[in-house]
Amino acid sequence: MAMNQAAESYPLPCGRDVETVWDRLDEVESGRADEHDLSCEHCRAAREGLLVLRTLTGELAREVVEPPPDLLGRIMSAVRAEVRRHDLLPLPTPEPGQARVSDRAVAAILRFAADSVDGVRARGCRVDVTVSGAFDVRLDLAVSYHAFAADALDTVRERVSAAAVARVGVSLAQLDVRVADLYED
Repeated sequence: MAMNQAAESYPLPCGRDVETVWDRLDEVESGRADEHDLSCEHCRAAREGLLVLRTLTGELAREVVEPPPDLLGRIMSAVRAEVRRHDLLPLPTPEPGQARVSDRAVAAILRFAADSVDGVRARGCRVDVTVSGAFDVRLDLAVSYHAFAADALDTVRERVSAAAVARVGVSLAQLDVRVADLYED
């Protein structure tokens, strides 16, 4: 039984690696141990830790885990909520009639534009239509404290505004950008 790659390259002070000790657990328990297995304190210590690990993982594997009785209902409620149509936003058009687009589709386009800035991840985006028909956007961001540049928020504003015009066909009346979280790269 092979362990992970990290264990294979972990030599004990005696020269054997943990993988070899793991492979020889059954031999030692059945009395087929070699002289090194019996006399080496490093292998014995590693073997004791591995036996505890094997016992505990065996107990976990035998444990019967029952999902909560309402799990399926909660999952299906979440799926149904995602599938429902959300607010449709009117798009300006020179043609007669009215074109509408999902607020989620617009928010996804604007989040993608914000994500294209180094050190920035869009967390949320809310798009509303004003009385005059213009779009107001609130964009929540997480920024990397390692890769975040001083002018990154200006770049986010530029890219989100450009995406609104190029991809959606609207100018933004207002764009509120809020740094809501920090993350580590």
